[in-house]
Amino acid sequence: MLTMEQFMNGKWLSIVILVAAASMLLGLNSCAHNQELVSIAIQPGTETVGASNVPVIQDTGFQVQLRALGTYIHPPVTKDITSQATWNSNTPQMFTVTPGGLLTATGDSCGATLVSATVNTGNSSGGISSSGAVVTGYMTANVVCFSGTGPTVTVDFAGTGSGTISSSPPGLGCSSTAGSSCTGSFPTGSSVTLTADPNGTFGGWAGCTINAGTTCTLQDLTNNVTVTATFN
Repeated sequence: MLTMEQFMNGKWLSIVILVAAASMLLGLNSCAHNQELVSIAIQPGTETVGASNVPVIQDTGFQVQLRALGTYIHPPVTKDITSQATWNSNTPQMFTVTPGGLLTATGDSCGATLVSATVNTGNSSGGISSSGAVVTGYMTANVVCFSGTGPTVTVDFAGTGSGTISSSPPGLGCSSTAGSSCTGSFPTGSSVTLTADPNGTFGGWAGCTINAGTTCTLQDLTNNVTVTATFN
């Protein structure tokens, strides 16, 4: 017949065994769940380039390295997943982004755009297999628009024909009328390309730094310039 001490020792031993078994089962159950990515945060969350008194073209080549931080559960942890993410810029003419998250200003346009980092997790909520399950994080990249004034470019029209003139960067554009002119302002030091679109025959440019068919390039503007476009 068991003594009270033997009975209590046996009772506690049973409890210890039950607790150990429960812990093992919980551990096995946890291992059965794959780590699940639930969100992505991009650092920095915003990036602003340039200033209102600086021509946008001078922002060309500005770079910043972005990081994608993934938040997981089972168990909860945050990891750097920069190299695993698929990166995208909504406005590539403003910013480009490499597969490794290197953000670069192009100097072609200003404003704001979204840059995203996306990971196809392969698992939906609860660890259920799903090839279409994706997690995306965003950041905002800004280029400050130039608001200053600079040299003016004037296009005089000659000939008996008609057509239109446009510029790159934007700033000058109009339809021709013989004897009239078209004027636009551009940042100091910029280069401007004018393009003629004739309704008939284009007779050529006069006064350009580079004259190439229907295009006229003015380089490194520091003073007001007047050129002539002839439509025949």
